[in-house]
Amino acid sequence: MNRVGKLLLAIALPLPLIMGAKAEEAGQDAAHRHHPPQDELLHEKFYSSWHMPDNPVLSCCNSADCYPTEIRYVDGKIYARRREDGKYILIPVQKVERNRDNPDGRNHLCAPPPSASLVDTVYCFALGGAT
Repeated sequence: MNRVGKLLLAIALPLPLIMGAKAEEAGQDAAHRHHPPQDELLHEKFYSSWHMPDNPVLSCCNSADCYPTEIRYVDGKIYARRREDGKYILIPVQKVERNRDNPDGRNHLCAPPPSASLVDTVYCFALGGAT
């Protein structure tokens, strides 16, 4: 094998290992923020009947807008992790569900993907455990 061939081989061989590691990390992160298969029907029922706490005539979401999430408390305020970019966004008090329990004890956020027109918008939020 000539020198160029060896160089190409040396560059190409590690790529599947690197790509496999990234895919595994992404899979673990995605699994954390999505519902286990056995819970999908439970969540679909919850999401399909969930209305905005501050405007009950409007639906919170659909299954594309809502997902389990991680939270942080900062100065007594709740921040939830948006799945698309990992940014923790402030949950307005009026968007916190207080009239029904969530189906699995996890935190749930309904929010659109980030965009210039809907900066850090939150449709609904359910705090883990009984609310």
